[in-house]
Amino acid sequence: MQLYNTLSAKERAELLEAAGEDRLTLSFYQYAKIGNVDIFRNHLFVAWHDLNVLGRIYVAGEGINAQLSIPATRFKEFKEFLEGIYFLNNVRLNIAIEHDLKSFLKLKVKIRNKIVADGLNDDTFDVTNKGVHVGAERFNKLIEDPDTVLVDMRNHYESEIGRFKGAITPDVDTFRDSLDIIEEDLKDHKENKKLVMYCTGGIRCEKASAYYKHKGFKNVFQLEGGIIEYARQVSNKGLENKFIGKNFVFDHRRGERITEDVIAQCHQCDAACDTHVNCDNEACHLLFIQCESCASEMENCCSDECKEVIQLPYEEQKRLRQGIPNSNKIFKKGRSEKLKFKK
Repeated sequence: MQLYNTLSAKERAELLEAAGEDRLTLSFYQYAKIGNVDIFRNHLFVAWHDLNVLGRIYVAGEGINAQLSIPATRFKEFKEFLEGIYFLNNVRLNIAIEHDLKSFLKLKVKIRNKIVADGLNDDTFDVTNKGVHVGAERFNKLIEDPDTVLVDMRNHYESEIGRFKGAITPDVDTFRDSLDIIEEDLKDHKENKKLVMYCTGGIRCEKASAYYKHKGFKNVFQLEGGIIEYARQVSNKGLENKFIGKNFVFDHRRGERITEDVIAQCHQCDAACDTHVNCDNEACHLLFIQCESCASEMENCCSDECKEVIQLPYEEQKRLRQGIPNSNKIFKKGRSEKLKFKK
């Protein structure tokens, strides 16, 4: 069989709509030594293609980072498959708070140098010497302690729509950008403060906690399972929810609502809004926050320039973007000159 997608996103969306079956959106990660990454990647693709798994999965010599959706009726088979892989047996699965039929439209299993781009040289420190993992109850107590410094390990476009009260939220575009900035900002508190970190599902904190311990921080803690698991535990145990707003997620949903608070603004009119969209001009694809009114007026575009482009015949649009690849600039919404009301 072909070990890659043969359907377009549009074709897959139509099939999902026609099937009408409930799907679960979930994520997991695991650091582990993988000998032959190519064989492992192909093994996953074949098995998950048969299970109708869709998602974005990164594998590397250091482990796996997976975000995916699966038919609800096949969840048991999926878990049994994971249990057959020694380092994924009993791996924590972060089940989404909100599910969507089209959270993912393709199965992509990609080989990477690292499962999270952190820019670190893992040979220079002990990556297994991680911080203390804490659940929601202890996390709440820790962040009430005046001797705690709470740090959001996510990027600016994530914390903009939702965050824990009192958290430090670095104004960065990527995870690797935040590591040295946080160390510099907190260098005077390495011994006298508790460093408590959180991220979406926990993976960024795994490496960051070991890095900060290596850098001399004495008391390092990380939220087990990230915001996704925190929200679940808060609901199940009746705990106080100290997170406000939405949790940004890297799939077509772009966010899960944790509380009804809307703490962000439309980047085009400044109205209260926390809905992330991508500009409809495929040559731009800028990620930004847009309210329904602006979406209608701007035809789902970030600027008048892009609005003019999408009026052109499709073949002309293809010609204009030929040879111009998308890049991480699509995430730099807080810096884009196209947006009037930016962070």
